[in-house]
Amino acid sequence: MNTVFLSSAYFPPIQYFSKLVHYEKVSIEAHENFLKQSYRNRCYILGSNGIEIVTVPVQKANSRLPIKDIKIDFSENWQRQHHRALEAAYSSSPYYEYYIDDLLFVFNEKEVHLWELNNRILNTCCNLLEIDPTIEETQKYQKTLPNDFRNSIHPKKSFQKIDNEFSAKPYTQVFSDKFDFTPNLSILDLLFNLGPESELYLLNTLQR
Repeated sequence: MNTVFLSSAYFPPIQYFSKLVHYEKVSIEAHENFLKQSYRNRCYILGSNGIEIVTVPVQKANSRLPIKDIKIDFSENWQRQHHRALEAAYSSSPYYEYYIDDLLFVFNEKEVHLWELNNRILNTCCNLLEIDPTIEETQKYQKTLPNDFRNSIHPKKSFQKIDNEFSAKPYTQVFSDKFDFTPNLSILDLLFNLGPESELYLLNTLQR
Protein backbone atom coordinates (compact mmCIF):
# COMPACT_ATOMS: atom_id res chain seq x y z
CA MET A 1 0.00 0.00 0.00
CA ASN A 2 1.26 3.50 -0.76
CA THR A 3 -0.67 6.77 -0.23
CA VAL A 4 -4.17 7.10 1.22
CA PHE A 5 -6.20 10.30 0.84
CA LEU A 6 -8.28 11.53 3.78
CA SER A 7 -10.19 14.65 4.74
CA SER A 8 -9.50 16.86 7.71
CA ALA A 9 -11.52 15.57 10.67
CA TYR A 10 -12.44 16.41 14.27
CA PHE A 11 -11.47 13.48 16.53
CA PRO A 12 -11.77 11.13 13.54
CA PRO A 13 -13.39 7.68 13.67
CA ILE A 14 -11.44 4.48 14.15
CA GLN A 15 -11.65 3.63 10.44
CA TYR A 16 -9.73 6.84 9.70
CA PHE A 17 -6.90 5.90 12.07
CA SER A 18 -6.81 2.41 10.62
CA LYS A 19 -5.62 4.03 7.38
CA LEU A 20 -2.86 5.84 9.25
CA VAL A 21 -1.30 2.58 10.40
CA HIS A 22 -1.80 0.58 7.22
CA TYR A 23 -0.60 2.98 4.53
CA GLU A 24 2.94 4.19 3.94
CA LYS A 25 1.81 7.79 3.50
CA VAL A 26 -1.28 9.81 4.40
CA SER A 27 -2.33 12.84 2.37
CA ILE A 28 -4.88 15.18 3.97
CA GLU A 29 -7.07 17.07 1.50
CA ALA A 30 -6.16 20.76 1.88
CA HIS A 31 -7.83 22.22 -1.22
CA GLU A 32 -11.40 21.00 -1.04
CA ASN A 33 -14.44 23.08 -0.15
CA PHE A 34 -16.05 22.50 3.22
CA LEU A 35 -18.55 19.63 3.41
CA LYS A 36 -21.31 20.00 6.00
CA GLN A 37 -22.52 17.22 8.28
CA SER A 38 -19.30 15.26 7.90
CA TYR A 39 -16.47 14.26 10.21
CA ARG A 40 -14.71 17.50 9.30
CA ASN A 41 -16.34 19.23 12.26
CA ARG A 42 -18.08 16.46 14.18
CA CYS A 43 -17.41 13.20 15.93
CA TYR A 44 -19.51 10.40 17.38
CA ILE A 45 -19.16 9.14 20.95
CA LEU A 46 -21.13 6.66 23.07
CA GLY A 47 -22.94 8.10 26.08
CA SER A 48 -25.41 6.73 28.59
CA ASN A 49 -28.29 7.35 26.18
CA GLY A 50 -26.56 5.93 23.12
CA ILE A 51 -24.62 7.54 20.28
CA GLU A 52 -24.02 11.27 20.69
CA ILE A 53 -23.02 13.65 17.89
CA VAL A 54 -20.51 16.26 19.05
CA THR A 55 -20.20 19.15 16.58
CA VAL A 56 -17.85 22.13 16.34
CA PRO A 57 -19.93 25.13 15.17
CA VAL A 58 -18.34 27.04 12.30
CA GLN A 59 -18.91 30.47 10.80
CA LYS A 60 -20.61 30.93 7.42
CA ALA A 61 -20.23 27.29 6.54
CA ASN A 62 -21.12 26.52 2.95
CA SER A 63 -19.84 24.38 0.11
CA ARG A 64 -18.10 27.34 -1.57
CA LEU A 65 -15.64 27.94 1.27
CA PRO A 66 -12.22 26.24 1.20
CA ILE A 67 -11.61 23.98 4.17
CA LYS A 68 -8.63 26.08 5.30
CA ASP A 69 -10.78 29.22 5.47
CA ILE A 70 -13.41 27.76 7.79
CA LYS A 71 -13.43 29.64 11.10
CA ILE A 72 -14.73 28.21 14.36
CA ASP A 73 -17.75 29.91 15.90
CA PHE A 74 -17.25 30.75 19.58
CA SER A 75 -20.56 32.58 20.02
CA GLU A 76 -21.76 29.58 21.99
CA ASN A 77 -19.73 27.69 24.58
CA TRP A 78 -19.35 24.50 22.60
CA GLN A 79 -16.01 23.77 24.28
CA ARG A 80 -17.63 23.37 27.67
CA GLN A 81 -20.40 21.27 26.13
CA HIS A 82 -17.88 18.96 24.45
CA HIS A 83 -15.78 18.61 27.59
CA ARG A 84 -18.84 17.77 29.67
CA ALA A 85 -20.06 15.29 27.06
CA LEU A 86 -16.73 13.46 27.12
CA GLU A 87 -16.63 13.46 30.91
CA ALA A 88 -20.17 12.07 31.14
CA ALA A 89 -19.45 9.40 28.53
CA TYR A 90 -15.95 8.32 29.52
CA SER A 91 -15.03 9.38 33.06
CA SER A 92 -15.58 5.80 34.21
CA SER A 93 -13.55 4.32 31.35
CA PRO A 94 -10.17 2.74 32.21
CA TYR A 95 -8.00 5.40 30.56
CA TYR A 96 -9.97 8.67 30.65
CA GLU A 97 -7.86 10.18 33.42
CA TYR A 98 -4.71 8.95 31.72
CA TYR A 99 -5.33 10.83 28.46
CA ILE A 100 -7.70 13.73 29.08
CA ASP A 101 -5.03 16.23 30.18
CA ASP A 102 -3.34 15.94 26.79
CA LEU A 103 -6.60 16.89 25.09
CA LEU A 104 -7.59 19.88 27.22
CA PHE A 105 -6.22 22.35 24.65
CA VAL A 106 -9.33 21.59 22.57
CA PHE A 107 -11.56 22.89 25.34
CA ASN A 108 -9.37 25.59 26.89
CA GLU A 109 -7.76 27.30 23.88
CA LYS A 110 -9.46 29.11 21.02
CA GLU A 111 -7.99 27.98 17.73
CA VAL A 112 -9.34 30.29 15.02
CA HIS A 113 -9.52 27.87 12.10
CA LEU A 114 -11.03 24.38 12.05
CA TRP A 115 -8.16 23.13 9.86
CA GLU A 116 -5.57 24.04 12.49
CA LEU A 117 -7.60 22.57 15.34
CA ASN A 118 -8.06 19.30 13.48
CA ASN A 119 -4.35 19.11 12.69
CA ARG A 120 -3.45 19.58 16.35
CA ILE A 121 -5.95 16.91 17.34
CA LEU A 122 -4.59 14.50 14.72
CA ASN A 123 -0.99 14.99 15.85
CA THR A 124 -1.92 14.66 19.51
CA CYS A 125 -3.91 11.47 18.95
CA CYS A 126 -1.05 9.96 16.96
CA ASN A 127 1.28 10.69 19.86
CA LEU A 128 -1.13 9.13 22.37
CA LEU A 129 -1.51 6.08 20.15
CA GLU A 130 2.28 5.95 19.76
CA ILE A 131 2.05 5.82 15.99
CA ASP A 132 4.14 7.91 13.62
CA PRO A 133 2.49 8.04 10.20
CA THR A 134 3.94 10.06 7.36
CA ILE A 135 1.37 12.83 6.89
CA GLU A 136 1.33 15.52 4.23
CA GLU A 137 -1.13 17.96 2.66
CA THR A 138 -2.41 17.68 -0.87
CA GLN A 139 -0.88 20.26 -3.23
CA LYS A 140 -4.00 20.74 -5.35
CA TYR A 141 -7.52 19.40 -5.55
CA GLN A 142 -8.07 16.33 -7.70
CA LYS A 143 -11.52 14.89 -8.13
CA THR A 144 -10.37 11.32 -8.69
CA LEU A 145 -7.59 9.68 -6.72
CA PRO A 146 -6.52 6.13 -5.81
CA ASN A 147 -7.16 4.99 -2.24
CA ASP A 148 -9.57 7.88 -1.85
CA PHE A 149 -11.45 7.98 1.46
CA ARG A 150 -11.94 11.75 1.63
CA ASN A 151 -15.71 11.50 1.42
CA SER A 152 -16.45 7.82 1.98
CA ILE A 153 -15.34 7.89 5.62
CA HIS A 154 -18.52 9.70 6.46
CA PRO A 155 -21.27 9.42 9.10
CA LYS A 156 -24.03 9.24 6.46
CA LYS A 157 -24.54 5.86 4.84
CA SER A 158 -25.33 7.47 1.49
CA PHE A 159 -21.69 8.65 1.31
CA GLN A 160 -20.10 5.46 2.56
CA LYS A 161 -18.68 2.78 0.33
CA ILE A 162 -17.65 -0.76 1.13
CA ASP A 163 -14.21 -0.76 2.75
CA ASN A 164 -12.71 -4.20 2.27
CA GLU A 165 -9.62 -3.13 4.23
CA PHE A 166 -11.39 -2.38 7.50
CA SER A 167 -12.96 -4.67 10.07
CA ALA A 168 -14.33 -3.17 13.30
CA LYS A 169 -13.67 -5.84 15.88
CA PRO A 170 -15.60 -5.62 19.17
CA TYR A 171 -13.97 -4.34 22.36
CA THR A 172 -15.41 -3.51 25.79
CA GLN A 173 -17.11 -0.10 25.86
CA VAL A 174 -18.25 1.88 28.90
CA PHE A 175 -21.96 1.17 28.45
CA SER A 176 -21.63 -2.39 27.18
CA ASP A 177 -24.18 -3.44 29.83
CA LYS A 178 -26.77 -1.24 28.10
CA PHE A 179 -25.88 -1.39 24.41
CA ASP A 180 -24.51 -3.83 21.89
CA PHE A 181 -21.03 -3.02 20.60
CA THR A 182 -21.06 0.22 18.62
CA PRO A 183 -18.37 0.14 15.91
CA ASN A 184 -16.28 2.90 14.39
CA LEU A 185 -16.88 5.68 16.90
CA SER A 186 -14.41 8.51 17.46
CA ILE A 187 -10.84 7.50 18.19
CA LEU A 188 -11.56 8.82 21.70
CA ASP A 189 -13.77 5.81 22.37
CA LEU A 190 -10.88 3.48 21.54
CA LEU A 191 -8.28 5.45 23.50
CA PHE A 192 -10.35 5.81 26.64
CA ASN A 193 -11.40 2.16 26.63
CA LEU A 194 -8.28 0.34 25.42
CA GLY A 195 -5.47 2.78 26.22
CA PRO A 196 -2.03 1.38 25.25
CA GLU A 197 -3.69 -1.53 23.44
CA SER A 198 -5.25 0.86 20.91
CA GLU A 199 -2.34 0.63 18.47
CA LEU A 200 -2.56 -3.16 18.38
CA TYR A 201 -6.31 -2.91 17.84
CA LEU A 202 -5.75 -0.60 14.84
CA LEU A 203 -3.17 -2.96 13.38
CA ASN A 204 -5.69 -5.79 13.63
CA THR A 205 -8.45 -3.87 11.84
CA LEU A 206 -6.99 -4.74 8.47
CA GLN A 207 -9.45 -7.18 6.97
CA ARG A 208 -7.78 -10.15 5.34
